[in-house]
Amino acid sequence: MEITLIQGIMLAIAAIIIGIDYWLEAFFIFRPLVVSTITGFILGDVVLGLKCGALIELAFAGLTPAGGTQPPNPVLAGFMGTVLAYTTGSSPEIALGLCLPFSFLMQYVILFFYSTFSFFMGKADHYAETADVAGFRKLNLTTMGIVALSYGLIVFLCTFVAQDAMSSLVNSLPEFITHGLEVAGGILPAIGFGMLLRVMMKTKYIPYLIAGFLMATYIEMSNLLPVALLGTIFALLDFYGAKQRKVDIEEALEKTGGTEHEGI
Repeated sequence: MEITLIQGIMLAIAAIIIGIDYWLEAFFIFRPLVVSTITGFILGDVVLGLKCGALIELAFAGLTPAGGTQPPNPVLAGFMGTVLAYTTGSSPEIALGLCLPFSFLMQYVILFFYSTFSFFMGKADHYAETADVAGFRKLNLTTMGIVALSYGLIVFLCTFVAQDAMSSLVNSLPEFITHGLEVAGGILPAIGFGMLLRVMMKTKYIPYLIAGFLMATYIEMSNLLPVALLGTIFALLDFYGAKQRKVDIEEALEKTGGTEHEGI
């Protein structure tokens, strides 16, 4: 399948919008699941976008920016995973392995911007000292615009301009390499989810993990909707349980005339 010029321009516009969201971390539409779904919609294959996005989202689940560190870029992974699967006919697992170089490319581009934008800090300090709100706004919008346009340009070049070269390269790969990419693409989601659990997992959440694992592994289901509904039930139970415990503590304190921190 080939990507038309109109589709390439639409992907570039989407990349500009999503790039701004990733820079600001505002609405979190930069997550691979959303990016791949939007890409699939533009290419006319939403199902493929959802399949690729689900795999890439799991692989990138535990990779989040912390301080000055910059993980592999999820935006380019979301775009290129779906595009590569669409243009080369590869499976989502193979596309996941193939999209990683583009994710690393954008990672270094963002790191380059972080380094070069540090030269603007002197001017930003000057605007802050003189309370120049207009100058401060202009500086922020300029740097954000540079990043956004970079996303659009790189996505357009990678998805439309270089699509024939990418298709030829993928089709010329020997079978053992494509099989290796498929195996790696199947393992990466588990690794990404494991990294996420390492950060978020608490002892009290272990029963929920076991329940979800049992349902997904040993119960025949046509899709994962039952698992998602079970997770919703657990979330609601935990939410309303915590809310009720708070009410019970407040009532007990009112009866005893004590304070919550009394005795600590």
